[in-house]
Amino acid sequence: MDLAALSQLAQVLGGVAVVVALVFGIVQIRQFRRQRLDAAALELMRSLQDREFTHAFRLIYALPDDIPANELRALGVDHEEAALALGTRFETMGLLVYRDSVPLEVLEELIGGAIVILWRKLRPWVEAGRIEGGHPLLFEWFQWLAERLEARGRPTQAPAFLKHRDWTPKR
Repeated sequence: MDLAALSQLAQVLGGVAVVVALVFGIVQIRQFRRQRLDAAALELMRSLQDREFTHAFRLIYALPDDIPANELRALGVDHEEAALALGTRFETMGLLVYRDSVPLEVLEELIGGAIVILWRKLRPWVEAGRIEGGHPLLFEWFQWLAERLEARGRPTQAPAFLKHRDWTPKR
């Protein structure tokens, strides 16, 4: 083989190596992103499994939709603390969804319907807090998230046990 043929072969092999490296890099980036999203989903799930969240959820879920702020406050400190606890959690979740740290679809499947329902119950209390405290940004991401989920039709979607009743494992 002459020097020109070896040079061409080296160029071809170099090009192939670059393409292989690019494909490998793309696969690695996709795997990393998937792992990051899975980790975020697991952390989100953990945040919904503590005693404080369960207690707050139970208290607020039992309230009627659009309960006036003064009526919620009249129920006592436990109810207002529950509203704060839920508002803070959902505020964080809304921002994480907006920044693509947690996919909206994952959050929607985990607790989407509850977010919409709880926003309906807490909306007057939040709006009153914004006015009374002069803080128009109070629970802005909670509201944003609830509105996105409602626009996607979350409250009217078929439940998972019906929607996926024919599901089988991939393995």
